[in-house]
Amino acid sequence: MGSEGPKDVIIHVTGFKKFQGVADNPTETIVSNLKNYLEKRGLATGFTLGSCTILETAGDGALPMLYKVLGSSISATNEGKNEQVVWVHLGVNSGAMKFAIERLAVNEATFRCPDELGWQPLQHPIVSEDGGTSCTRETCCCTEEILKLLKKKGYDVTASDDAGRFVCNYVYYHSLKFAGENGQKSLFVHVPLFSRIDEETQMRFVASLLEAIASTC
Repeated sequence: MGSEGPKDVIIHVTGFKKFQGVADNPTETIVSNLKNYLEKRGLATGFTLGSCTILETAGDGALPMLYKVLGSSISATNEGKNEQVVWVHLGVNSGAMKFAIERLAVNEATFRCPDELGWQPLQHPIVSEDGGTSCTRETCCCTEEILKLLKKKGYDVTASDDAGRFVCNYVYYHSLKFAGENGQKSLFVHVPLFSRIDEETQMRFVASLLEAIASTC
């Protein structure tokens, strides 16, 4: 039967383009270079890197592209295979000094500035049928185990229950909804600017993050 034995883990990764106040988004660089970096480094057993996508830093106007990307994982998955699909979304927190694993997303869009397509909602429910802006969706990834593994490798990383109310939280909420409806998993991780933690360290961190996710699935 397809459900027997350990699952092969397929991880899809997204990052974001520039946005107001961040002309060079480190997640765009990380995700753009990730495939080559992992090929040189070598992947963990049972872990396959799926798509690597750079998203527009926008909410409502970018939804068709987001769902096209998410939907590609359904058509790409062969029925009967014993696979666990995981979405890892990387976003930058320009004020952060460490990495942050986001445990949940809130059903509220309140953008501090217009997104890259000019939208600036205020206390807007992300998914209206979910209820009010206080509703949350939580990742089913083993965040505590992932955190433990990353700290053991020496990374300065924390767990967070607040992904903000900007595009990061917006994308995460939609991704958690999609993942929950399709038997997948989703996790959002905030990274600092390269001026706070250099590019090579961040590449190593993301590689270790994916390995930690794979080992806890």
